[in-house]
Amino acid sequence: MKRIFKYIVFPILLIVVSACDLLTPEPVDKLTDNLVLNEPSDVPQVEIGLYSAFRTIIPATVIAGDFTADMLLHNGTFSQYRELGNKQITATNASVATLWGAIYNTIYIANFILEKLPNVPGVSTVQRNKTMGAAHFLRGYAYFTALYTFGRVPLALTTNIQTNLDIPRSSTEDILQQVIDDYTAALDELPSTPTNASYAGEFAVRAAFARLYLFLGNWVQAEQYATQVIESGKYELEKDFATIVNTDLTDESILEVSYTIADDPGTDGNIGLNNLFVGRREIIPSNQAVLALASSEAGDRFQTIKFDVSKLKGTDNGWSVAKYGTADADNNDVVVFRLAEMYLIRAEARAQQGNVSGSTSSARTDINILRTRADFEDNNNSVPLIPESVTQSQMLKLIEQERIYELAYEGHRWYDLVRTNRVTQVMEAFTTNWRDAYTLWPIPLREIQTNKALVGDQNPGY
Repeated sequence: MKRIFKYIVFPILLIVVSACDLLTPEPVDKLTDNLVLNEPSDVPQVEIGLYSAFRTIIPATVIAGDFTADMLLHNGTFSQYRELGNKQITATNASVATLWGAIYNTIYIANFILEKLPNVPGVSTVQRNKTMGAAHFLRGYAYFTALYTFGRVPLALTTNIQTNLDIPRSSTEDILQQVIDDYTAALDELPSTPTNASYAGEFAVRAAFARLYLFLGNWVQAEQYATQVIESGKYELEKDFATIVNTDLTDESILEVSYTIADDPGTDGNIGLNNLFVGRREIIPSNQAVLALASSEAGDRFQTIKFDVSKLKGTDNGWSVAKYGTADADNNDVVVFRLAEMYLIRAEARAQQGNVSGSTSSARTDINILRTRADFEDNNNSVPLIPESVTQSQMLKLIEQERIYELAYEGHRWYDLVRTNRVTQVMEAFTTNWRDAYTLWPIPLREIQTNKALVGDQNPGY
């Protein structure tokens, strides 16, 4: 397996702003001073600042995607996680505010780059395109995450403070168009082969398009973009799933957020995944998730979780998420896109188009590729392959399960259940506290108190 060094992050450029007021970041003068873009030497540092802001979105999305759903249980003392575990989410929840803040911090810095960089003299075309492309792509991804987490959100496309003081929620159509426009611009600007998977490149954008069109139910486009990534030849499925669990920047990684020992979130109560999953054991795998990952169909993807009998007591089932290590470990990155997801997207898109079980180029062949990789040979537990007799409805349910096995604790489950209209059915069986309001997270209360255009426009049920 290839080993690639991660980029070095300059912590001074991690722009820290209040999670409470991020359409108008405070203090505005300090934030503006930290973002300097006047000459060519400023460009790489501002680009790193953009990635530093973006990196908070991804672990926060892991919490949203797997804890709002049925993959995790609360096992600690933090009230924000108790709310998520008990399915009693409120508009003052700190995890909600963290994700909202990370989204708009990323958007603000992207807007700054897109406004300033075209007017900076002496910047090479390669550097300008790469940085502009990153700003477009990460802004588009931030709005994609915002739309499918919070619903309609304010569409802030400037750093102008007065404009950002009073922005209403935009329409779903306008937000989606902005995501598509940003991805399209990034596709023309980002390099085909970035330095490593810690940076966005052309195929990260194509992977993002594949996921977007999957969410939109545009099966033709979803299949097309997933195929482009798969057939690019730039990525390979790891033969041993343990590599996915234990190693950063694997051969199948398209994009992941990277940390050094100096800037790992560590004990951060909002985004320090190793601390939450292992150190504090604030959050543990649900019994349903353990049973799913223990099934023969999961194969060696069972290594996503680990058991410690010494932790087995009271309501603690002794299981932990194994994917996220400590600051000095080689598995503290968080994946944004990897090749296995592209096979899953293509399989679902093909199944939805009726291409279910052909011997070549079908949903069945895509899923069997993953199951062959997941064959747990050491325990003589051969993963069963999907037969040709499978029906379309059976295949779609198998793909839903396969996404649990393959993508567990990478932040997909809640989003999958919502987009497939299965969230109520699944979650009402999981907990008596589930309400349809939880198909979206609430707009943070502080945002409504600050932005008068949001008053009276909270998500239903909050």
